Amino acid sequence: MKIYRDLEQGSDEWLQARCGIITASMIGKLLTKTGKSSKGEDTRRVVSDLLAQRITGLADPAVSSRTLERGHEDEMEAKLKYSQEIAPVEEVGFITEDFGGVVIGYSPDGLVGDDGLIECKSRLSGLQLKTIISLEVPSEYMAQIQTGLMVTGRKWLDFISYPAMGGGKMMVMRVYPDPAFQAVLLDAAREAEMEIRRQHAEYENAIKSNKARFFDTERREELEIIL
Repeated sequence: MKIYRDLEQGSDEWLQARCGIITASMIGKLLTKTGKSSKGEDTRRVVSDLLAQRITGLADPAVSSRTLERGHEDEMEAKLKYSQEIAPVEEVGFITEDFGGVVIGYSPDGLVGDDGLIECKSRLSGLQLKTIISLEVPSEYMAQIQTGLMVTGRKWLDFISYPAMGGGKMMVMRVYPDPAFQAVLLDAAREAEMEIRRQHAEYENAIKSNKARFFDTERREELEIIL
């Protein structure tokens, strides 16, 4: 396991560390709604994006918006509240683990002691109410959560559902490793890795063909637009 402790999440260095790696935040797109390996459009897009990153060594720039900024602010508030009420949180940038040639990465919202993790989500009022009433972690986050537990080898993860902008109840629910689901996730990652390598070979053959001409281009610095 490799831990990048000094990377700030969202920074250019953080994006570079994740470049071309299957991550917990995207792995759910490799599954169908029934929890099996998918060959659908979302999966094809993930494969294409990761292959492009591996070929160019360049990660797409982070998209900035008020919604993302609000989510980041809520995450900071959630960590502070959790540290005050439950346990101190250690921040790290990125963690990777090699599963027999398939490297999977995870950016934890925090480490707790030697055994735990936290994953924070900012939830709009109606969704937060629904989550509290159900007393369940929303299913759309389970692939990310179980991948995080698998990559880190930690014993549990506290899912934090935080009311957007504060003012309501913050819910903390503990999740434990699910070996069966993790096996499905790992199988999906392996299939995606095989497809990435297959397409990489096709790319190399295309570059070497005489059917088109190819020219290197220089990466431009992205300009910050202030509205």
